[in-house]
Amino acid sequence: MVKIHRIVGGNVNCYIVADNDKAILIDTGRKKYREKILEKCKEFHVSLIVLTHGHMDHCQNAAYLANALHIPIAMNKKDMNMIPDNRKQSLLAKTLLGKIVLSVSLSSFEKDSLEVFEPIIYLKNGDDLSDCGIAAKVIELPGHTKGSIGVEIEDNLFVGDALMNMFYPTVSMLYVDELEMLSSAKFIGEYGDKTIYFGHGKPKKNRKWIK
Repeated sequence: MVKIHRIVGGNVNCYIVADNDKAILIDTGRKKYREKILEKCKEFHVSLIVLTHGHMDHCQNAAYLANALHIPIAMNKKDMNMIPDNRKQSLLAKTLLGKIVLSVSLSSFEKDSLEVFEPIIYLKNGDDLSDCGIAAKVIELPGHTKGSIGVEIEDNLFVGDALMNMFYPTVSMLYVDELEMLSSAKFIGEYGDKTIYFGHGKPKKNRKWIK
């Protein structure tokens, strides 16, 4: 059975998933927390960085950690246009709370920087990451971004921002394509008895996300 180590950096999560002496890192958090994340990674034999999508709060430390740990980065190619400029995929929001989060996010995109990196591995739906020592399956979950992915490991599903638990568990409040986002949320809700690990907030049991 894998062990999941949630690393909280502000309101953003990244995760070390370990199985015996092998581990992967899912998302990398913000620059402010890079040393905290690096020190935690050094407790394990992390062999791969998996990015759920290209927003800087999830991949700002990707280049730094890849260089420090001498490991490759993996992500979906459809989000590469956002590296290093997150404004390349325009985000939308419908709810008042979503619009507030969107305003903060856009301000961050303007003021903050994202170091350019080149993934060694481009992930697509159904990819198996077992060669990295963790029996993980990649699931494409587009909508929040064009290249958003989830990672299924045993009875756990890491969804990035395809769902959010920033204030309460919900479908993503921000999206580049609302219909795709809702379709991905519906897919997750029908995926069975899983523990959902969000990019923002504490894990929750899976449920129907679209009524």
